[in-house]
Amino acid sequence: MPDWLASIILGVLEGLTEFIPVSSTGHLLIAEDFMRERGILTSILGDKHQKEIFTIIIQSAAALALVPLFWTKFSGMAFRFKEPANRDLLFKLTAAFLLTCVAGLAFKAMDLELPETAVPVAWATLIGGFVILIVEKITGTWNMATRIAWPVVIAVAAGQVLAMVFPGASRSGSTIIVALLMGLARPAATEFSFLLGVPTLLAAGAYEMLKAWKNGHLAHMDWAIYGLGFVSAGISAFIVVKWLIRFVQGHTFNGFAIYRIALGAALLMYAFKA
Repeated sequence: MPDWLASIILGVLEGLTEFIPVSSTGHLLIAEDFMRERGILTSILGDKHQKEIFTIIIQSAAALALVPLFWTKFSGMAFRFKEPANRDLLFKLTAAFLLTCVAGLAFKAMDLELPETAVPVAWATLIGGFVILIVEKITGTWNMATRIAWPVVIAVAAGQVLAMVFPGASRSGSTIIVALLMGLARPAATEFSFLLGVPTLLAAGAYEMLKAWKNGHLAHMDWAIYGLGFVSAGISAFIVVKWLIRFVQGHTFNGFAIYRIALGAALLMYAFKA
């Protein structure tokens, strides 16, 4: 398999899984291990820093893909700030974003090494699937709210922090499920999670890219290969999020939960077999 094709495949995989509650980390882990074992895309996956930069690039592409899908929301917050609804949304997104940033910087200051090996990711993916099923069962008879209250904002920020601590938990899955538990309707919970994901992923990407630049890790990179991953991640994320926005209007996340359980179990078998 040529490097350019492997880059596209990883980009598509990131775009398809970043915003649905199935753990993009778990999917990329499987694909990257498979490619690495076969010597595919060694220019990226063979070096820790290059792999991290590639992951940052495709995650940022997935985040940018949401901007046109939610342009009304973003432009309203930017250009129609005086309108109460836009101002309220901006304040709440900013608060959740800042809370996440504080936690992320605290982890960096503590030099906390987060697990990205197959076993912890597999357990987070597996357990997350059961959590989704339980939450859907509990909230199935509730009268859910459509307005985002401040306790929901704080809970969603905590969900992002949870996903940071346990790779495989899924950022979108953690934030949406926490919002559901707080009584927020599924479409509103999904939209708020997506909107929050844009500044969160882009800020994290910018921070890591700046650090990589200062450490000289951006030199001698094959930007064409990285660009293919960027484009494929952006296109696939746009398509899947556009579909998911409609899907959540009348469906639960139970199907994703079952898929997560199967994926987590497969990851565990893969890890112990290896």
